[in-house]
Amino acid sequence: MTTTRAEQRLPAAPLPLTAAALCIGLIALAAAGVITGLGEATQITDPGPLTRWGLPTARYVHHLAMATAIAAAVLAAAVVPPWAGHRRRGSEQNRREHPLYTGLLRIAAAASIVWTVAALAVLVLTFSALSGLPLSGAADFSAGLVDFITAIDAGRAWLAVVLIAGGFATFILAVRSPAAVGFTAVLGLCAIVPLALVGHSSSGDDHIAAVNSLGLHLLGVVLWVGGLVTLALLAPRISLAAQNLDPADQGGAEILGTVMRRYSLLAGLALVTVGASGVVNAALRVETFGQLLDTAYGQMLVLKAGAAVMLAGIGWMHRSWLIPRLAGGPAAGSQSAASAPRLLWQLILVEIALMSAVIGVSTVLGRTPPPVPEELPPDATPARILTGYDLPPEPTMGTFFTLWRIDWLWCAVVVFLAVWYLQAMLRLRRRGDHWPVMRAASWLTGLAIFFWITSGGPAVYGMVTFSGHMIQHMTLTMVAPIFLVMGSPVTLAMRSLPSRTDGSRGAREWILWLVHSKWSRFITHPLVAAVNFAGSLVVFYYTPIFGWALQYHLGHVFMTVHFLLTGYIFALVLIGRDPLPQRPPHFLRLILLLATMVFHAFLAVVISGSETLIQPDWFGNMGHGWFPAIEDQQRGGELMWGLGEIPAVLMGVIAAIQWSTDDKRETRRSDREADRTGDADLEEYNRMFEQLAQRSPHR
Repeated sequence: MTTTRAEQRLPAAPLPLTAAALCIGLIALAAAGVITGLGEATQITDPGPLTRWGLPTARYVHHLAMATAIAAAVLAAAVVPPWAGHRRRGSEQNRREHPLYTGLLRIAAAASIVWTVAALAVLVLTFSALSGLPLSGAADFSAGLVDFITAIDAGRAWLAVVLIAGGFATFILAVRSPAAVGFTAVLGLCAIVPLALVGHSSSGDDHIAAVNSLGLHLLGVVLWVGGLVTLALLAPRISLAAQNLDPADQGGAEILGTVMRRYSLLAGLALVTVGASGVVNAALRVETFGQLLDTAYGQMLVLKAGAAVMLAGIGWMHRSWLIPRLAGGPAAGSQSAASAPRLLWQLILVEIALMSAVIGVSTVLGRTPPPVPEELPPDATPARILTGYDLPPEPTMGTFFTLWRIDWLWCAVVVFLAVWYLQAMLRLRRRGDHWPVMRAASWLTGLAIFFWITSGGPAVYGMVTFSGHMIQHMTLTMVAPIFLVMGSPVTLAMRSLPSRTDGSRGAREWILWLVHSKWSRFITHPLVAAVNFAGSLVVFYYTPIFGWALQYHLGHVFMTVHFLLTGYIFALVLIGRDPLPQRPPHFLRLILLLATMVFHAFLAVVISGSETLIQPDWFGNMGHGWFPAIEDQQRGGELMWGLGEIPAVLMGVIAAIQWSTDDKRETRRSDREADRTGDADLEEYNRMFEQLAQRSPHR
């Protein structure tokens, strides 16, 4: 599509208006603070008005800067091309960086510096608020601040945020390649973890649900709000980009349409995540409808929900009406299409104003006591003190399948992967390509098992008994991966995801890069996969890592991710059909499987015969009285043997069937080749031996 210079000069969102929209959040913050009495001095210890108003203001700036920095890095890594005129082949020195890519990196760098400073300010002001000490340079204030950073969870968490923000700023200023920018974005997203762990309600009832829903909420907000702010800041470059690009690149309207279409998909996922996680988190803090209307906390929740509905409506307008007119659709030459960019930026400014107001209210909400108390009751049982939950009923075969405690993090992962897989399969079928139904059934079965592991009986009893933990662990690393691997998700992704043609990296390009990366080549090496699969069991159970996974939520999430991935990679190497950098021959697969089975059985025998209790401070102090802890541990060793060996035998059968099938396929291929060439290879082979025989001196 050819565009004139006049068409390339698109209207842009003025930066002063963007700044004004962001200031709406400060006004909302001040209004919410007055309504809730945030600015009033406390009777016991008062840190002063500077801390009372400075802390929510610093948090507001922190949240916006963090979201903008991370979202700018994500957009640079996955939305815009890194090079202008990408269709022109040549050395990297002769290529010119795309102006939108340059602009995104500059926005990320500037926002990351603000993020780091704001995080440091929040750290100091949080100590001032908790200690009741006004800001000062006195020795007692400095000493208390050091103790806060080193000994208190909130201090350590905010120190981690400061370090992550500083590392993000350092890397984003130093790197230029899309891969490095992508890893920097992942580093920035790691800041969500400490924020969720010490956020509002993190110590309240249903700790796991509160932390996971808050983490998902922050993830959605970062990508949604940060993406919009970044686009508004990038608007001048988008409007002028077409004037300086090579002829091979898109025109101004096409660039804007492409960027908005790709961001719209990301924003849609973020919207669903924010809405669902917000409902879950609110349900944990508000028990009755009256509390929702009669308390300041509930009233602010209602305001947030109303703003979210309005934002969803504006987002629907973007996706259904404006974006198609920006990409040169049928109405591209009409008057409505010509006015679409201006209306788009106006709506974006309205969205930013609403979002900033919501963030301002949320900042005050985080310092407002919710209707549901967050402290443990004074008569809490040992199990409640250790795990955060009351003891479940005595375990039976039935309760493992009827008792549920939804883990919203893994629930969101399961729902996303199931919906994506079904949509990808339907997309293939609509264009006439075949995808086996049994692969889809295997994938969905694996996801269902994983959901049961993380939210069903194994998750509930895995926190209070060793045998329950072993059921969870073995099913997680031995059973679910078999079904997931047989679903061949990478192959489905390669066949269904669209391929980018403008030099940027979408989901398909990132998956291909990961599959062919050096890290993938190392981690999927047969020996590395086997050692990681078997050796991590010993490291986990006979080091403090097991206790860390039991005591801390982050440790439990790490355990789940690690053992699911190690089991998946091991099964992928042995029986998977997805592409790998290197795949061992069939006989080596069976040897590796046999060796890991022997090691697995040996470790299970050691645990089942041990008289020393593993993690006695945890399992020995649970106070359930159902059975002695050492007997439960020995039973767990027996379960480890049974639940580990049966899936291993199943993998052996599948590997043997694949070996036979591949041999038959290779035989048929050789027969077809022989029929086509008249056994030319065999004739050449026989002539070689005849010539050798003629040259032999003993003939």
